[in-house]
Amino acid sequence: MRARQLFTLLSFATMVGASVWVVRTHWPADGAPTLPWLAHGAALGITLFEVLTRALKIQASAWAVDCRLTFGTALRVCLAGDFAAAVTPARSGAEPARFLVLSEAGLSTANRLLVLFLELFLEMWSLALVCLGLAWAFRGHGASTSGLIGLVGGYSGAVLGAGALGLALARWYAHGPPPAWARRVGLHAGRWRVVQRQVRQLRTSVRALRGANVGRMIIAYLASVLHIAGKVAVLPAIVFLADRAFPLTMDTLAPLVLWPLALFYGGVVVPAPGGGGVIEGAFALALGDAIPAGLFAAALLWWRFYTYYVYLLVGGVAAGDTVRRLLARRTSSPAPVHA
Repeated sequence: MRARQLFTLLSFATMVGASVWVVRTHWPADGAPTLPWLAHGAALGITLFEVLTRALKIQASAWAVDCRLTFGTALRVCLAGDFAAAVTPARSGAEPARFLVLSEAGLSTANRLLVLFLELFLEMWSLALVCLGLAWAFRGHGASTSGLIGLVGGYSGAVLGAGALGLALARWYAHGPPPAWARRVGLHAGRWRVVQRQVRQLRTSVRALRGANVGRMIIAYLASVLHIAGKVAVLPAIVFLADRAFPLTMDTLAPLVLWPLALFYGGVVVPAPGGGGVIEGAFALALGDAIPAGLFAAALLWWRFYTYYVYLLVGGVAAGDTVRRLLARRTSSPAPVHA
């Protein structure tokens, strides 16, 4: 546990150090890296929009499969997951934190797994649609456009492909001893039972999806698309509202939309919590020529704040509230009577 905590602290220190280095090397000549209030207001509004549409996605998808989930609980699911994702390697803590919130809300284990499956399922299909839309909108604008869209689309396709593989395993290997190929890759009987349990859960979730309410699933899907749009709208809002003289064209807009999308989803593969400075470094390398020099330091600082730090802060409150509720429930529960 201490080693994990030390790793997290070192990752955050590296992240802050990378931000300081980038800001120092891009410090504006005419003063501190600040933004006008209009840019702050727009970025904050977009961030709020992103969180609310994501909560709507979770609530609508849960209602589509007859899981009665309140909007407040769906919001806490989002925020607690954001906090856990921000402080764990490769955002690995997000799903356990969301599972904990759903548990505190009283959902059965099967329904919790179903809601989390639908969240990921909708995320990947909406991401695929967003990539197709951006590929069409920015075709021919910027040499890196197709590569960035391919990166994010490839991530979406890989997750969906893993799901398809899981369904195939559930069809042929849901029960019984590990086959020869599984033993060759190190899946002995104990590990194979874990795989079988997961693929059976996946099969159950897919079966529940077949009977879902179509109208509510469409609402959830549209909300998912809108929340991804919110993710990529923060940086353009900061840049174009902070520098009214900066030309708004498809060529100038493309990197401001596509690179944040690639950094957000590509950052999943970075093992260090918060990216360990990789996000800041990649931002500087990729967007150094796409953002006006006098605005670059402020753009990095405030883009990172509205897409990471604000989720860390507010999500911490939501996660703490969930833990408080669980402790209060455990304290108020009557002690078992022994004969």
